Amino acid sequence: MKKLFSAVFLLAGLLLHAQQITSPDKNITLKFSISTKGEPMYELAYKNKPVIKPSKLGIETKDVPPMLSGFSIDKTETSSFDETWEPVWGEEKTIRNNYNELLVTLSQKEQDGRYIRIRFRLFNDGLGFRYEFPEQKNLNYFVIKEERTQFALAGNHKAFWLPGDYDTQEYSTVTSKLSEVRGKMDAAITPNASQETFSPTGVQTPLMMKSDDGLYINIHEAALVEYSCMSLNLDDKNMVLESWLTPDAVGNKGYMQAPTQSPWRTVLVSDKAADILLSRTIYNLNEPTEFKDVSWIKPVKYVGVWWEMITGKSSWAYADLNSVKLGETDFSKVKPNGKHAANTAHVKEYIDFAAKHGFDAVLVEGWNQGWEDWFGKSKDFVFDFITPYPDFDVQELHQYAASKGVKIIMHHETSGSVRNYERWMDKAYQFMVDNGYNAVKSGYVGDIIPRGEYHYGQWMVNHYLYAIKKAAEYKIMVNAHEAVRPTGLARTYPNLIGNESARGTEYESFGGNNPDHTTILPFTRLLGGPMDYTPGIFEMNVSAYNPDNNSKVNTTLAKQLALYVTMYSPLQMAADLPETYNKYLDAFQFIKDVAVDWDKTWVLEAEPGDYITMARKAKGKDEWYLGAVTDENERTATFTFEFLPKGKTYTATIYADGKDASYDKNPKSYTIKKVKVNNKTKLKQRLAPGGGAAISIK
Repeated sequence: MKKLFSAVFLLAGLLLHAQQITSPDKNITLKFSISTKGEPMYELAYKNKPVIKPSKLGIETKDVPPMLSGFSIDKTETSSFDETWEPVWGEEKTIRNNYNELLVTLSQKEQDGRYIRIRFRLFNDGLGFRYEFPEQKNLNYFVIKEERTQFALAGNHKAFWLPGDYDTQEYSTVTSKLSEVRGKMDAAITPNASQETFSPTGVQTPLMMKSDDGLYINIHEAALVEYSCMSLNLDDKNMVLESWLTPDAVGNKGYMQAPTQSPWRTVLVSDKAADILLSRTIYNLNEPTEFKDVSWIKPVKYVGVWWEMITGKSSWAYADLNSVKLGETDFSKVKPNGKHAANTAHVKEYIDFAAKHGFDAVLVEGWNQGWEDWFGKSKDFVFDFITPYPDFDVQELHQYAASKGVKIIMHHETSGSVRNYERWMDKAYQFMVDNGYNAVKSGYVGDIIPRGEYHYGQWMVNHYLYAIKKAAEYKIMVNAHEAVRPTGLARTYPNLIGNESARGTEYESFGGNNPDHTTILPFTRLLGGPMDYTPGIFEMNVSAYNPDNNSKVNTTLAKQLALYVTMYSPLQMAADLPETYNKYLDAFQFIKDVAVDWDKTWVLEAEPGDYITMARKAKGKDEWYLGAVTDENERTATFTFEFLPKGKTYTATIYADGKDASYDKNPKSYTIKKVKVNNKTKLKQRLAPGGGAAISIK
């Protein structure tokens, strides 16, 4: 159902000092005004509490006069919109898109009447707004020096932040007052394969905050297309955040051609943490899918030849060589190193395991030539994406996997050499089609080539979308790692079935993630789209696989199970090794059972950085799954089952921390028990330090 109401106010040159709209439920109020200098201003309140104090809007340009001041209001238009749409996959079967809109047309008389529009959409859980640049005589091509969007905060909020960086989001989240960002910045910047921080008070989005008076506030962006990714720079004296775009190799921050628009800037707000987790505003600010046929896009549960290389047990590389030149190095004459994991016999073992336990696919990394000297070399022709190592038989594995009803997921590591990847893209995707691959995990580790470009600049943003669109031509799903953080584009391009763009499970082998890590990510990184977090690690001592690696996984085994519910993705991996799962088949049963696509989601308890308890109904099934996670502190969770249908009794299988469990001392202690539940049942459950619980309800 769709409803649209509109009204237009022609001002005939009069200065309109303020316009106001409210959210459909009347809880959020937006005010727009023009300052005495002609500067566009907005402010936001929730239940009469200030969220964003009067804040300036505008674009600073390099080659044309700036769009910062000297504006007058030509026209305002208000409208309301209400529809319900069905995602191809998601956390709900249907999503409601309901907002009130204010569209303001602003002109600069001193610039021969040049004009822009600012469009505001106010939802029950927050605000989205963007700049629009209509085609006109006095505004065609222009270069952005900086976007000057402000978010003047109402206080020194508690914040969950990452260092502002043009190249990576793979940092541990810091929890502190905003006034403490400057003092904690140096310690927060940890080494990465590619990184470029920009300010002692720069932070990334999504930025999650909590005010002293109990408001949960999140700032991010939606529909990032043909524009640079936005970070935020903090004026820590006045508590004002201002947009900070990612530059290109020569320092420019955007090349625009009218008609065009910026991405949406989003501010989510509620007095309930659960409302942030359940917000679909970022998706709603994206366009409906462009695909007429989506039958080829399917959620995936997979295993993979991956964790054994991450831990150092095995190798991506076929041989120990200092230098490889593709097309010249003859690998048939090279001595293998004996640790190469992506070999035909070993991949067949993973295929057998996947088939036996009902998994859809097997990811294989390290199958193609070039891994010997790929990392950190700034090498253009680094991979060709169609030439396997001698011990990887593409055709044999294609036939073997097909006979078992299992797909193989292709892996394309670009090493940041984007020109090379685009050079090979059509051949690579056609190679996938010819050999039965329908999904690819792409990677962008290292500095970008062309040199000087950044992972989050406009040029790379355009590349990521190009790769997604090109993949769709071949009916291929994409799981992009080290790409720009998602902004809801999976609504428009649902073959973007996964992203990394944050510290995933791999960091458990690189020294470990903090115990509170997965109690924060659903409030930050996951708001813009699902994360390929790769949970399911059962062996917490990495030294069991590689004696030279003393890292430990900072969760309990039960928490690893809970992540399949709390860390949403339509692409879920059982990341550990088959031989390890064979030792814990009773706990592994939950991973086999849990759904990857959902009809409905409920948040039972939540506090960012502390704990999350979620329940979800499996798509099209009479099954529910519950996951609860906590930080380093032990707690007692309360499980209510009001989401179950009335008058029916179900069997709940509870996978919980053992009495002596803790992430640091006894992570593999767990219990499994079955109880009867109905919609009136309430259960108390201990969550160990760094622990969790998972429940299947059938």
